[in-house]
Amino acid sequence: MLSRFAKLGQKKYRDQEGVFLAEGLRTVRELLDSLPEPGMLEALIVEEGASPGRMRIDAYRGKLFLADRDAAARLAQTTSPQGVFGVFRKQAGKGFDPVGARSLVVALDDVQDPGNVGTIIRTAAWFGAEAVVCSDGTADPYNAKAVRSSAGSIFAVRHYAVKDLAAELRRLQREGFSVSAASLDGSDYRSFDDWPERRVLVIGNEANGIGKPVLELADRLVRIPHAGGGKPNVESLNASVSAAILLAGLSFV
Repeated sequence: MLSRFAKLGQKKYRDQEGVFLAEGLRTVRELLDSLPEPGMLEALIVEEGASPGRMRIDAYRGKLFLADRDAAARLAQTTSPQGVFGVFRKQAGKGFDPVGARSLVVALDDVQDPGNVGTIIRTAAWFGAEAVVCSDGTADPYNAKAVRSSAGSIFAVRHYAVKDLAAELRRLQREGFSVSAASLDGSDYRSFDDWPERRVLVIGNEANGIGKPVLELADRLVRIPHAGGGKPNVESLNASVSAAILLAGLSFV
């Protein structure tokens, strides 16, 4: 069984099995605390001699497995493993159907750093987004680094992948959503005071920004202004930092 779980470092096995591997005491504990239902935990694995901290492992006796050092090393994907692992089922279903007049959605257009993807998912959950939609070229939210970066919030907001992000955004526009795309060529996001009740924020690729098909359909291009009137000292902000700033401005807080 543990050899099967060790394969979950590869996306094709996560997709085949419909499960993912989480590592680290804090990450696993937060995932356990936010489980939509108990059956979404497949297995809790603790290395012999490792400390589970404040985690009540006795509550998971039926799914608790002990691993020796070699087995735990095969599961580990960090340089300083803590010896605590969880295998969880992915979110059920695909797609997103908005409910209610107010709705906030985040779209990721080929965001390739799993750390950015995980951080944006956590930030989207904090600001009350109903969904995060990922283009086909966006890093897998169930990648181990993405799961760690989400700090266990992977279940806190619906997220799903689409083959054609532009087509999905046009569908949301037909549902009454206004699409705002983050772009250095856009207008200061603070200059808008008439945000629609249904909003999509698009964050683009770390190096190339948002692709042309999405930019062409966007209702607004928005940017984050920099200090001073001259050229900024850095080329751009990190994708997850940009998402956090813009979500603070577009959310219903």
